[in-house]
Amino acid sequence: MRGHLPTILRPSPFLMFSALSEKLELAFKKLRGQGRISEANVGEAMKDIRMALLEADVDFQVTKDLVENVTKQSVGAEVLRTVSPGQQIVKIFHDELVKLLGSDASALNLDPPQRILMTGLNGAGKTTTSAKLASWLKKQGRRPLLLALDLYRPAAIKQLQVLGQQLNVPVFAPAEGETDPVKAAKASLEWLKAQGSGIAIFDTAGRQDLDEELLAELKRVRAVVQPNEVLLVADAATGQQAVNVAQKFNEAVGITGLIMTKLDGDARGGALLSMRQVTGCAVKFLGVGEKIDQLEVFHPDRMAQRILGMGDVVGLVEKAAEEIDEKEAMKLAARMQSNKFDFTDMLQQMRMMKKLSSGGMGSLLGMLPGMGKMKDAIGPDADKKLKHTEALILSMTPKERQRPEIINGQRRKRICNGAGRPVMEMNQLLKQFEMMKKLMSNQGMMAQMMGMMGGGGAGGGGMGGLGSMLGGLGGGGKMPKLPPGMKFPGKF
Repeated sequence: MRGHLPTILRPSPFLMFSALSEKLELAFKKLRGQGRISEANVGEAMKDIRMALLEADVDFQVTKDLVENVTKQSVGAEVLRTVSPGQQIVKIFHDELVKLLGSDASALNLDPPQRILMTGLNGAGKTTTSAKLASWLKKQGRRPLLLALDLYRPAAIKQLQVLGQQLNVPVFAPAEGETDPVKAAKASLEWLKAQGSGIAIFDTAGRQDLDEELLAELKRVRAVVQPNEVLLVADAATGQQAVNVAQKFNEAVGITGLIMTKLDGDARGGALLSMRQVTGCAVKFLGVGEKIDQLEVFHPDRMAQRILGMGDVVGLVEKAAEEIDEKEAMKLAARMQSNKFDFTDMLQQMRMMKKLSSGGMGSLLGMLPGMGKMKDAIGPDADKKLKHTEALILSMTPKERQRPEIINGQRRKRICNGAGRPVMEMNQLLKQFEMMKKLMSNQGMMAQMMGMMGGGGAGGGGMGGLGSMLGGLGGGGKMPKLPPGMKFPGKF
């Protein structure tokens, strides 16, 4: 981390961390205005941080160790001239959080025999996550294979077969009526031989409660499969039970990695921090939505930044590179800067935004430093408003999209009837469009906006108008104001 940190922390794009982020923000606020970090002011802030972590269901011992380490490094530390005491402790806390989360991303071990055993309790999402992992491997140019070994949950095998069909991935299904997981595992290995090369993902059975029978069965299946990865799939809402679950599975089958699911929910999220610390195993992936492609590689430093509201610009750039056609983005950026922007371009920009925000507009905003709360400014129905705006533009004729100035009262009524939206929304859209045109004709303001959005010129991927677009989503075509005291940070 280099340079300045945000003056105000913003909540994580993951709902599960929003409450924790807000409480951490309040704790760090108390250190503002202090000329020196003292034992007294650090102690007061650490009390609040300790409570925030415990309320987020972080294990007591994990919380205790983290707070002690931050306190030890903070007390008596000289404050750098360019940062406040609050900012300096944010950095110390960030670095300790990265250590807690694992310091660095840990890749899957895909050495021979290329077998991955998926384990966990019922309801954690093992079957869906198995398919998500297969989808991710396909994107890496690998050949995944799915093997159904859950003989207890009704329709579990069928579910995996349907998901495999969607992905065009071969799926092993046990013989009808098979009730012995060990026999099914042996049969699956024979099927693997017939398939030839590929990365085998074994979906095993879970239980509602952690019991010895489940663990004994998993041990036997593991002995047959001989995997080089044993991944514990854990629901982020596991709460205080997380430590017990992680310890039991680790002792029984030797966990090599964790996959945390349902990070798009509003759970407290302490399981992520606790399980990593207790097992010593790296978090490999995060499930951030219900769609088959919503599985992210886990990066400890990026997660720490998200928890502390610093965004994830690297993740946003990676997502943009994957989802957006660079030539089209450059072409759109050039049109924006040459003041030739029309409703067809606006529609294209919106579709780019939709690709980037597969988890919703809040997810996209959370990846921009200091923008986590912008979703509150634009309203909770931002995604719905985007759809309404798209419907209005699609209801226009090609000539109306190219020359918005010809859209008179009669045309507005026709467009709104076609889109099924009130005329008021059409009026707001036209005002918003004019505001965007003015913004783009102002080169100085445009450059500033590109800088804030991490663009840096025409090569910014056509995101320069994003701020105006978000302003329009808030209603009335006004740019949402940033909270008092908020600054856009430089590089971390």
